Amino acid sequence: MAEATATSERSGTSDPFERYRQLLFGISYRMLGTVADAEDVVQETWLRWQRIDPDVVADPRGYLVRAVTRTSIDEMRRSRARREEYVGPWLPEPLLVSSDVAVESSLLGESVGMAVLVMMETLSPLERVVFVLHEVFGFSFPEVAEAVDRSEQAVRQLGSRARRRVRLRDRRFESDSRRVREITERFVAACLDGDMESLMTVLAPDVTMWADGNGHAETPRVPLHGATGVAEYFASTAGTYPAGLVVRMDVQHDGMPAAVLATPAGVFAVVTADVDLTGDLPRITAVRAVRNPEKLGRIPVTP
Repeated sequence: MAEATATSERSGTSDPFERYRQLLFGISYRMLGTVADAEDVVQETWLRWQRIDPDVVADPRGYLVRAVTRTSIDEMRRSRARREEYVGPWLPEPLLVSSDVAVESSLLGESVGMAVLVMMETLSPLERVVFVLHEVFGFSFPEVAEAVDRSEQAVRQLGSRARRRVRLRDRRFESDSRRVREITERFVAACLDGDMESLMTVLAPDVTMWADGNGHAETPRVPLHGATGVAEYFASTAGTYPAGLVVRMDVQHDGMPAAVLATPAGVFAVVTADVDLTGDLPRITAVRAVRNPEKLGRIPVTP
């Protein structure tokens, strides 16, 4: 009975693990790029937390961050090995604010969208975790060094290398999410209609499109480059979409819009776009379409 009572107390809001659960999820998701893997890592961290006496932990937040960080690194190395068999481009799992109430509480630290998550794929596991902890969540270099069991000088060097390859989204454009939404809506409508002229108007000449299907969907298995090639591909797919398809604009965890294409049977695709708003005519510079059903099952058909 005493053991049951202790477990109950630890599962309450006073438990440090519950207090920092969303922080742990945020770190793991930004390390791994998939909700399922991040939740598995958080669960493994919870099991580890259950095996210790919390009263002897002087800094529960630091302990839990170290635990989730090291577990995420191990999982990242395993997932990269599995990804060698992935069919076509790999994209992070869409994380939409409205898809999970818990996600709203995980908006901690710097917001990082899909484009930055993709760029972080070029980093080593240690570079990525240093970038996530320092640049995204604002941990000091001494705290990061303790989390990854490296010297402060070493993590500073890792952070410097990571920053050279990854740039957070220009904060000046945060207030322009409405314009990004408008351009994305126009683009998706043109895709569904097969409107070549409208597609060429909205796409930048050097646009690149990535489609993540992992062999489960008829999508290009290499990135498409250039407005003509991207427009021709989408024009060719008009009329092949499932019956009852509707499009709604949702919000990603970084506050930027995403187009969710759904039927009564489930979500068909999630499409996001990078939009250059600096010129007289806004143009889409990158398109990312997630069609892999394994990455869409958590997104509700209706908001």
